[in-house]
Amino acid sequence: MRISLNWLRELVEIKLSPEELAETLTMAGFEVEDIEDRRTWANGVVIGKVLERQPHPNADKLSVCQVDIGAGETLNIVCGAANVKADIYVPVATTGTYLPNIDLKIKPAKLRGVASQGMICSLKELGLPTDVDGIHIFTQENLPLGSDVRPLLGLNDVILDLTATANRADALSMVGVAREVAALTGGKLSIPEPGEVSITKSAGNLALKIADTQACPAYIGTVIEQVKIAPSPEWLQQRLRAAGVRPISNVVDITNYVLLEWGQPLHAFDCDRLQSVASSENLTIGVRFANNGESLKTLDGQTRTLSTQNLLITANNRPVALAGVMGGEETEVHQGTQSLVLEAALFDSVAIRRSSRSVGLRSEASGRYERGVNRAELEIANRRALSLISELASGILVQQEIADTRPDPSTWSRSIALRLDRVNQILGPIDLGEDTGELQEQDVERILTALGCQLTPSGDVPGKDSTHQPTWSVSVPPYRYRDLEREIDLIEEIARLYGYNKFCDTLPEKAEAGYLPLDEELIRKLRAFLRAEGLTELIHYSLVKPGEDRNIVLSNPLFVEYSALRTDLISGLIDAFQYNLEQGNGALNGFEIGQIFWQEEDGLQETETLAGIVGGDISVGKWSKSGREEPITWFEAKGILESVFRQLALQVEFQPDRRDDRLHPGRTASLWIRGNRLGIFGQLHPQLRREKGLPDFVYVFQLDLDVLLDSLGQDEILVPTFQPYSSYPASDRDIAFFAPVKISVTEIQKVITKAGKDLLESVELFDEYRGENVPEGQRSLAFRLVYRASDRTLTEAEVEPVHNKVREALVEKFGVNLRS
Repeated sequence: MRISLNWLRELVEIKLSPEELAETLTMAGFEVEDIEDRRTWANGVVIGKVLERQPHPNADKLSVCQVDIGAGETLNIVCGAANVKADIYVPVATTGTYLPNIDLKIKPAKLRGVASQGMICSLKELGLPTDVDGIHIFTQENLPLGSDVRPLLGLNDVILDLTATANRADALSMVGVAREVAALTGGKLSIPEPGEVSITKSAGNLALKIADTQACPAYIGTVIEQVKIAPSPEWLQQRLRAAGVRPISNVVDITNYVLLEWGQPLHAFDCDRLQSVASSENLTIGVRFANNGESLKTLDGQTRTLSTQNLLITANNRPVALAGVMGGEETEVHQGTQSLVLEAALFDSVAIRRSSRSVGLRSEASGRYERGVNRAELEIANRRALSLISELASGILVQQEIADTRPDPSTWSRSIALRLDRVNQILGPIDLGEDTGELQEQDVERILTALGCQLTPSGDVPGKDSTHQPTWSVSVPPYRYRDLEREIDLIEEIARLYGYNKFCDTLPEKAEAGYLPLDEELIRKLRAFLRAEGLTELIHYSLVKPGEDRNIVLSNPLFVEYSALRTDLISGLIDAFQYNLEQGNGALNGFEIGQIFWQEEDGLQETETLAGIVGGDISVGKWSKSGREEPITWFEAKGILESVFRQLALQVEFQPDRRDDRLHPGRTASLWIRGNRLGIFGQLHPQLRREKGLPDFVYVFQLDLDVLLDSLGQDEILVPTFQPYSSYPASDRDIAFFAPVKISVTEIQKVITKAGKDLLESVELFDEYRGENVPEGQRSLAFRLVYRASDRTLTEAEVEPVHNKVREALVEKFGVNLRS
């Protein structure tokens, strides 16, 4: 909210400079985002009178003016405004004046050969908004020549751009800010108290019908006749402009003025137009929620289709305004208005918030109703507006109707128990220079009294040190009823007004160093290893389309497309891979860690899963391959997983698998750790690949994260044992044989390792061949076996028996046909 200091000074005594006041408010929780010092905008601009105006001899659109600024000697000024003439009072920027809004310093100059000793100014050049093209002409008579123009234009002011927190609805008004400044600085308040207004008639054609008293607990409608619509006086227009509000007419400006002063939104209807809409002289103003499909053209010229969330003001049940948000165009005040119905009402904050959001419309009124308008000062704001309309628009009050379901005024001020020891326990010690202390009884009473609270001592209670601590019953003022509800709220106010910077900085006691849980540390390592293999981490919604087996379907979904919980991660990864291809982003190689859900006979199940997808050409540059694509092979994709497992020190077995219809039946493997199924890895089925328009070779994997973490949590992995390197040379042997295709390499490696475990260091497959000279249903395999001892160089006599044992084990176990 923009706060005019000139206006604020009329409400509260201010002894601080604008900068000091801004700092005080900011430290108290009301951030001042900007200080707009208007005094600099027209420093050096004075009042002058045009004595004579002659056309410029060398330019058709310029005039040569003789201007008197009370200095004894008239100034010769060349002016380009079309509205300049003799015998008018104007603002004159003298030589040496700097106008910051147009970044211009006035210097003696010659315009088309004629000397000019200053500049006659427009309002735009002085930083003020205006619809007038040309220089500004003062309407007042007999102005003192040479005097400062700033008081006449409202430029002897400083504007603070202040932001209030959501709980401080009272700070969205000048009166509320004045109360806060008084509490912070001890300044004397001078809040205007409007007197009673007289109603000339006791009965009339106006009636009220409030259909929902919870949404509208109070409504005051006043009929005003013989209104004269005219521009507002200059003082009122200046205050509105300073607050960022455009002046329109006296009646509309008064409602905006009271909104800014008291924080109470008002609305003025043209009474004749209301009767025209109602099709009757007998007018019933109603408040109800809209029916679906009703429409209303609001003051911004837009026709809005309404729903049951919109609260309406009606005339004989016909919509004329969005309650608490914006009036209707059909009943707005205009230049020919002669009678008014002034609305002053309280609306429920939740109802206004829903109504405002449903039509996508926010206003100054709705912003205040949403935060909560002070229900205790509705009548004061209404009387203030009525007295100004009577004064400035010559209105005569002929009827007033009130519908009030508010609770008894005696309940508007709640009482809160406050304990001094609790205050000091929460806030801690205060800094007294060389020493520290605690807040005293008089400090609490001074601060809360300044806020408008009434404190009644309620006796002492024993403290921790066996002394007696004062307690109070604190009566909260009605204008702070919404945000002061509990003892902790009062303690916050004490800290805020006493000054946060006056409390000691208390460091917490030395705490134990933080650490990550083991599972989280292992997952972070796993993520790092997968990223190091070139995979990007992905995140998908847990909600998917229904239709899969064992789906868990939501009973209240937002959309049909997101109405079931996912049963695996692979489907989402395939869709993401397809989407990226369609968008021209190339192959998406990534992984995801997330929850999956499914139904079992014994209830709903949930587990955390790791899945990934790899496809296309994973190389970055294609220059070495002449730009040709070389899709990743099954073994290369498998190698990504094996590399991660190797870094995690896990021994994972790959076994053939055909259970997932989405995967190639001959290129899919299940993964096992110590007899526990870890997950699955395989190539996408060709049929699914064609349906999705994917590359020829795309591979996916999905691992049970619980099984993986349980394996990583084994002591031998968490605390690896050091294995010394042998300083003696190795002895290697090759072995080749024909083996049935159905026997996996993993099974063969197990047998070799078991047979040669005494001296065998490693076994590695280095060749596989199928084709000519290989028996049908078999393949040729060649392994390299490395033998080594840690304490000696092995001899032929030591290696050969072990190697023969390996050969015999292969023949005995699998019936292989040895070739070497």
